[in-house]
Amino acid sequence: MRHRVAAVTGADVIVVGGGPAGASTAFGLARTGARVMLLERAHFPRPKPCAECLSPQASRILADMGALDAVERAGAVRLAGMIVRAPDGARIHGRFAAAHGYRAFNDHGLALRRELLDPILVDCARRAGVEVYEGVRVVDLDRDAAGRVTGVVTLSPDGARAVRSARVVVGADGLHSVVAQRLGVARRRPWPRRIALTAHFRGVDGMGAFGEMHVARDGYVGLASVDGGLVNVSAVFPHRAAAAIARDRAAFLDDWLSRQPQLAPRFAHAQRADDVRAVGPFASHARRAWAPGALLVGDAADFFDPFTGEGIYSALRGGELAAIYARAALAATSPAEADTALAAYDRARRREFGGKWIVERVIGAVIAWAPLINRVARACEAHGELADLLVGVAGDFVPPREVMRPSILFTLFARPLPAARAAPRA
Repeated sequence: MRHRVAAVTGADVIVVGGGPAGASTAFGLARTGARVMLLERAHFPRPKPCAECLSPQASRILADMGALDAVERAGAVRLAGMIVRAPDGARIHGRFAAAHGYRAFNDHGLALRRELLDPILVDCARRAGVEVYEGVRVVDLDRDAAGRVTGVVTLSPDGARAVRSARVVVGADGLHSVVAQRLGVARRRPWPRRIALTAHFRGVDGMGAFGEMHVARDGYVGLASVDGGLVNVSAVFPHRAAAAIARDRAAFLDDWLSRQPQLAPRFAHAQRADDVRAVGPFASHARRAWAPGALLVGDAADFFDPFTGEGIYSALRGGELAAIYARAALAATSPAEADTALAAYDRARRREFGGKWIVERVIGAVIAWAPLINRVARACEAHGELADLLVGVAGDFVPPREVMRPSILFTLFARPLPAARAAPRA
């Protein structure tokens, strides 16, 4: 249905969503001379449920945007790698700077609250020439007679609708993307359906230079020190826990942490610094990341599982790609030529992230079955170089093919290992 209460001057490109994916896309387009409008429904700074970890390779994009120094000045914590603890106590202990021969832009990751990160990225886009509008909600797409996307319909806080025109619309509006829904490409995978709870705590004992992931039989939790002496706590649970979570998120999270024998003492004197926020269910994706006149980027295009904690890099890198192909669409001399450029973006995106998607799906299967994650963790204890490779893939600088080689898969899943540890008592 078309709503034309008011017409507002548009731009070459409208980017819907001001997170890392939207800011990266808008920045990449604006610095090549495109007229870009970024629409964000919230006002910055705003909280965002997120693991808040940036891989070592994310620093390359931050540096290219002129954001890296500001991110570090904001107090971002450096992460040397990742520790994953399996239900039986075995550990995957991997470093970003390792002997496998692969090197990232930096030898460390970063962790910074989204309240601080997102405004930095949007300011970079604004300095590049992007028109940024906060508090503007996109509720629909505008189309021409042939069905091609020609803009967006917005709803202001006072209830007024307006149409903003654009030659290309980019949906960077997250897991429950309005743009993806209006394009008719949003889909839900049947498995795994999980819900995440995130909060920041003060006074968590034993935090070091590594991010941590603790896998239990009924969920898993990631811990990472972030700015301001806080610890990001991001816990993920099967969808069957949704009813209990809905009754009291904070109580559910506190109770679950108290039942983890390795974590309960570390949280005994910790204090929650903000509300517990929920996001999910996960396993969403778009059938394709383009339609005539439109692109999808970041979580709007695909969101499988947060175990690797690396959605921010994918958003930033996806924005780089989207900017390249959106610019090609702007240079096209016909709608058909523009569509060819937009379709090429979808193929480039699959080439860029396809290997990582396979690894994420394998990880999703592994963590769903305790004996399997126990086995993988014990393999990494016995063969320490495997942990560095796995963490390097999660850190976006080791090619996913390195952990999909037959010899690696045999070592992880089939080679005889030392006897398993007895599972700790709850």
